[in-house]
Amino acid sequence: MTTASIPVVDLRDAGSVEFTAAVGDALRDIGFFAVAHHNIAPELLARTYTEAAALFALPDDAKRACERPDIMRQRGYTSFGQEHARDSNAPDLKEFWMVGRELLPGDPHLPHWGPNVWPAERPGFREVTLELYDALGALADTLLEACALYLGEEGARLCEMAEWGDTTLRVIHYPPLPPEIPAGSIRSGAHEDINLITLLCASTASGLQLQKRDGGWLDVRVGPEMVIVDSGDMVQNLTNGVFRAVTHRVVNPRDASQSRFSLPYFIHPRSDADLTPLASCVAMCDGEVHYPSLTAAESLARRLREIGLA
Repeated sequence: MTTASIPVVDLRDAGSVEFTAAVGDALRDIGFFAVAHHNIAPELLARTYTEAAALFALPDDAKRACERPDIMRQRGYTSFGQEHARDSNAPDLKEFWMVGRELLPGDPHLPHWGPNVWPAERPGFREVTLELYDALGALADTLLEACALYLGEEGARLCEMAEWGDTTLRVIHYPPLPPEIPAGSIRSGAHEDINLITLLCASTASGLQLQKRDGGWLDVRVGPEMVIVDSGDMVQNLTNGVFRAVTHRVVNPRDASQSRFSLPYFIHPRSDADLTPLASCVAMCDGEVHYPSLTAAESLARRLREIGLA
């Protein structure tokens, strides 16, 4: 059994004062924690990874037919080496597929990116990723409620902000390392997530690290039965820095032939959501405001430009 290197919360305790404190303390102190006894079935995760492996094994032409730079690649495929970390020109050694809430054209809640983009060659990919998307959404609501209560807000405060937000599931493939690696490139360069909180299902290989307060790096180790959670830039802004957006990365493996798949679920607020620091959080910071007033749309657009997707 893997000994976790980050705090672990037990979903069976959800709703208790102890659970709320554990979630909030973890995001305040380290920015990461793991969830045990969650609702994501191992069989669902296995099916998703099987479909992902088949999807990314398709010819490049088939995948690139689903790449949409006109919508900043917020749906469908993003080709290998397209994304890079903020403040870095070194491309990340990955390709990925973006899946949002499944909505029909004309639905008033459809974001301006438009509907999902699905590969005709792998119809099973749509079915399994949407099932996982919904399962992670149920878990997210429980965690957002705990976050809000910890901050002294109504339990529904963050859930309401995220209702009909552009939450996305990113299916990532880190292929075997190329013979020649661009200078400074690793599988995922050091970065902070853009959104409120991220749920990360167990990946197929190690490599995730978080940056400690002293600048060193900690290997994120949890059991394969756990879901990892971290906080992003938007919740850091909203909480006036009470919850930290922690820098993390995915390093290259020793075995260059090793592939890696991962499934981060990025919880986003609605585009018009106000990320002005909450009064409750300003009070927790001795009345000092450390972050600006801006909307979720403004925050997202800025970061998409910074990481090469816009």
